[in-house]
Amino acid sequence: MLWLARPTRWARLSRMQARIAIALTAGLLLLGCLLALPAATPAPVGHDRAATARNHADVALYDSIVESLRHGGAYYPAAANALRAGDYPLRPFFTFRLPTLAVVEATLPDAVSVGLLYLLIAGTVFAWLARLRPAFRRRAPVAVALVLLIAGMVVFVRRDFVAFHEIWAGPLIALSLALRRPGHWVEAATVALIAMLIRETAALFAAVMLLIALVEGERREALGWAAAIAVFAVAVAAHAQAVAAVVGPLDPVTPGWGGLLGLGFFLKALTLITPLMLLPIGVGALLVGLALFGWLSWDDPTGLRAVAVLGAYAALIAVGARPDNFYWAMLVAPIALVGLAFVPDAVGDLLHRALDRRRITVTRITR
Repeated sequence: MLWLARPTRWARLSRMQARIAIALTAGLLLLGCLLALPAATPAPVGHDRAATARNHADVALYDSIVESLRHGGAYYPAAANALRAGDYPLRPFFTFRLPTLAVVEATLPDAVSVGLLYLLIAGTVFAWLARLRPAFRRRAPVAVALVLLIAGMVVFVRRDFVAFHEIWAGPLIALSLALRRPGHWVEAATVALIAMLIRETAALFAAVMLLIALVEGERREALGWAAAIAVFAVAVAAHAQAVAAVVGPLDPVTPGWGGLLGLGFFLKALTLITPLMLLPIGVGALLVGLALFGWLSWDDPTGLRAVAVLGAYAALIAVGARPDNFYWAMLVAPIALVGLAFVPDAVGDLLHRALDRRRITVTRITR
């Protein structure tokens, strides 16, 4: 063991199983690199100026809604007017964000909202410090893991993004995952509910946590996650009714999602919203793949949940995102790169098992 306090899950493999695992991992990493290279480029770094301008307009849209509320406007009429002014679709109802974040920010000065965001990011870092410290033997690898966590949230500290919903939902998801431990799930489910009420796509995280709790036979925890999702569903139903009251039949309909951009787009999007953007796309995609491998290697329930969450959002983005929906990857960016901290021990355990040449020698003793 190099960094971890106990072996990775690969240490239990036989020599043949370890060799198969190495071959599969190498093949999947290479495939990820090849898929990322030709994938559609997210709007902020692409050559589509119209798409890039639209993404900047998204931030301005949410800022304008908050300003309307500060001047006495009601959320749904203000949101509808802002969407029409920006030539955005108004149907179906989920083209409107839930009012939670806008209403809260409208009651606070901008400086307080920014301060709360920074406190959330700091709290997420400290929660992961407590979660990761027992996993490593020394302080140095813990520091590396925290640096990787912070690297995944570099873009989240931009003051001009404070009204952007993913900027809040991403750290909340990471915080919820860090807080969840066997027998301690109430805080995690509560934080996840807040994330869902800010950004609806955070419900996928809660659904994954519910499913894993069911598979592991954690009935009380499963009920807790189900209750959080139920509260969210009630809020969405009320939201749909409120939207229906301000939308007319002539308002434009969204062209839909279902971009089918593939796994390569997820890898590229995650690369381009983290410091990995400084590297060639193929190298960045390789490191994202290694991070997923690292999470899978950690022999801990949190590692399994991290892999499942990242896989679920990878599937969502691969199937449902358009090029201008790159920011969906912000929901998992905080946790994505932390898996790299588990890679050294994972590689060591795999190589040790794959190269194991120990033999059993039987000696016959005669009298």
